Amino acid sequence: MLYPFRRDGKQLQPRHEKGDDIGGCQQRLANQMSEYQFYEFQSLDQPLTKQQMEELRQISSRAQITPSGFVNFYNYGDFSGDPEHLLEKYFDAFLYLANWGTRWLVLRVSAKLLDTRTVATYGAGDCLACSRHGDDLIVSLRSEDEESFEWMEGDGWLAALAPIRAQLMRGDHRALYLGWLLAVQGAEIDEHVLEPAVPPGLGDLDATLDTLAQFMRIDIDLIAAAAEQSAALPSASLSTTVLAGWIAELPGTEKDTLLAALIAADTPNLALALQRQALDATRDRAPQRETPRRSVGSLLERARVLGEARAKKDAAKRALANAKREREAAAIRKKHLESLRGREDSLWHEVSQLIDTYQPKRYDDAIFILRDLLDLTQMHGDASTFTARMSALHAQHAKKTALVKKFRRAMLIE
Repeated sequence: MLYPFRRDGKQLQPRHEKGDDIGGCQQRLANQMSEYQFYEFQSLDQPLTKQQMEELRQISSRAQITPSGFVNFYNYGDFSGDPEHLLEKYFDAFLYLANWGTRWLVLRVSAKLLDTRTVATYGAGDCLACSRHGDDLIVSLRSEDEESFEWMEGDGWLAALAPIRAQLMRGDHRALYLGWLLAVQGAEIDEHVLEPAVPPGLGDLDATLDTLAQFMRIDIDLIAAAAEQSAALPSASLSTTVLAGWIAELPGTEKDTLLAALIAADTPNLALALQRQALDATRDRAPQRETPRRSVGSLLERARVLGEARAKKDAAKRALANAKREREAAAIRKKHLESLRGREDSLWHEVSQLIDTYQPKRYDDAIFILRDLLDLTQMHGDASTFTARMSALHAQHAKKTALVKKFRRAMLIE
């Protein structure tokens, strides 16, 4: 069964099922109001019926239920439904997020468009799993990272990740490879194991797959290392001429059947299936250059090298940016000091007036002016006048302990 995981790694099961210390877990959740669990389901192929919405309301009285989805979050307690059952009966996509480090995405995909053996090629532990339910596959990607705590709300993530389902049904397996990389990153695969087939386009992830990598916290250097042997992504579109030629070659009875099915609109994802069929039939059949499979250990080592190179590059960029900011700040400071020239006597008088208030805040204002006067004299190479006047000021107010401490902290006196 598909259930989210607690901090201790044990499955969080529905209340009616038995499990290790379930009652204690529920009590702990109830006592820790800061905990956050977010559940969202989406129906992508067709809207929920009124009856289905009423059935879902029996599961949760406080969930937000619409014809397109089901959303609920908990600051204590847990969800009493079975995510896998809800996916089988109502929904096409599910996302779960908990603030103790669990991030989980589950998609229901037509088994006619994604083969179980293909997913198994990339499957590894809990990070990427798959199960067959009738005509559909339930594909699960999960990340567990309790140590790198990061508070994140659940709203918006499933909408951004749901297009992965259509990508998988179009034959784009990059999300599966990312799931395998997640297992590599989590040390769930031995270092001597060879990688599965590297899908094309891994070095040019679209916004959806970038979001998946971010949501699952997959190391960008590991992705970059894997992408070094990924071919360019083939075009997913067909010209009108090529498409017309493919259609012309179809038997008349088959075309009639397909047209009737499209008009009836009772076959989910038929357009995707036809698009994939057309692409497969017209795609260039030239033999592809086979690249050697790399081991997990070599990928991790390459990621480390790329990470060090990226860190050095980033450090160089930061150094250049810091130097630029320092130059700009120095120019602003110089302009400010130049604006004070000729006003030295009035500024010393203002310092005396501020000190005579006996107010700590006014002491700070006086220190600020004195720093300007010191920097102004140093800028022009003659600090002797400032030193003499500062010594006299110190002597005049030597009994003001708080003020003298401020003089020393500002390095105006020794």
